Amino acid sequence: MKLAVEMGEGFRMALAALWANKLRAALTTLGIVIGIVTVTLMGTAMEGLNRSFLHSVSRIGADVLFVERMDWFIGTREEWLRMQKRRPVELAEARALEREASFALAVAPVARSTQPVGYQNRSAGSVFLLGTTDAYQSTAGVRVAAGRFLSSADVTGGRPVCVIGTEVATNLFRYESPLGRRIRIGGQIFEVVGVLERQGRFLGAFSMDNQIIIPLQAFLEAFHSRPDLQIQVKVGNVATLEDAREELRQLMRRVRRLAPGEPDDFSINQQQQFIRIFQQVGGTIAAVGLFITGLSLFVGGIGIMNIMFVSVAERTREIGIRKAVGAKCRAILVQFLLEAVAICVMGGALSLAIAWPATWLLQRLLPAQMSLRVVGLAMAVALVTGLMSGLAPAWRAARLDPVEALRAE
Repeated sequence: MKLAVEMGEGFRMALAALWANKLRAALTTLGIVIGIVTVTLMGTAMEGLNRSFLHSVSRIGADVLFVERMDWFIGTREEWLRMQKRRPVELAEARALEREASFALAVAPVARSTQPVGYQNRSAGSVFLLGTTDAYQSTAGVRVAAGRFLSSADVTGGRPVCVIGTEVATNLFRYESPLGRRIRIGGQIFEVVGVLERQGRFLGAFSMDNQIIIPLQAFLEAFHSRPDLQIQVKVGNVATLEDAREELRQLMRRVRRLAPGEPDDFSINQQQQFIRIFQQVGGTIAAVGLFITGLSLFVGGIGIMNIMFVSVAERTREIGIRKAVGAKCRAILVQFLLEAVAICVMGGALSLAIAWPATWLLQRLLPAQMSLRVVGLAMAVALVTGLMSGLAPAWRAARLDPVEALRAE
């Protein structure tokens, strides 16, 4: 109870001291504001990037494995050259996995290309073209906004039909319905049977809506007879993902006739690889950012400590009088600590007022987002900085001899 009374009294005296030296307090606060604003903006940028990344990667599917020729992430040029010499993944291998993979709920071979697309007098260049099967809707998790997806009959017969993304639909058809219309894909005519739901961008770069999906057989006949396939395998249960991965590895080795001891000439990729790389890169960025903000806060903290030492020197006689009438060392310590904390907390509040509109401007470049966690982090940093920078001056004030303090002019 006594401590609470001392803290209340110390807080009132700290505010009175700050009010009596408004200009000095404002200039001191300015030093800490720069550091807190840096912390806040870095936190909002990292928070936004993290959420945007996880949202993009969630489209891959945590329970989907991707069998293909190359790794998604290659460390060295020598490794890349070695993978370039691998044999392409073929359709026969996808059919073998579909027949024999016991963990697989769905298997979808996917061939890719970019083609110009046109409708009447409108055209779009470099549209992402996918040749696949009806199982792709399950492995990729795509949904149809209008019309339908590819059917098994479309795939088996290699019918000239397609499902288009919303960006393609907007560019070619503007305000009319694309369903039933015939479009040109690389010189070939395809009928639009469906329009996908809007998916946005993957990792902020590749538009998932600028794509067209056609039956794999039609792709093989019209564009590329022997493409390098990606085989998407939906496992359905994340708990069995590693077992499914090993089963796929053994099946692929057998189908590709690899001898025992011979290295794999294919890759099995998954969502976790993106997350692991992002965490490594994000950790490096965060470490650099914390170092920079740490320097800013260190400079601001030194400024506050300096001002607090000046304040102690100016108020030595006041401290002596308080001790002479019975004030304990703890009360003096609390008073000057609270004064340093008040400066930093006010700086933190001002920093948030500056960082809030700055975040809106930052969103034009990055997916920044100011959350309650970032606000809490900023205020916690301000509080800790105040305690650290005010501890030494407050301790010095608390340890002053009352007789010597009363003699001070």
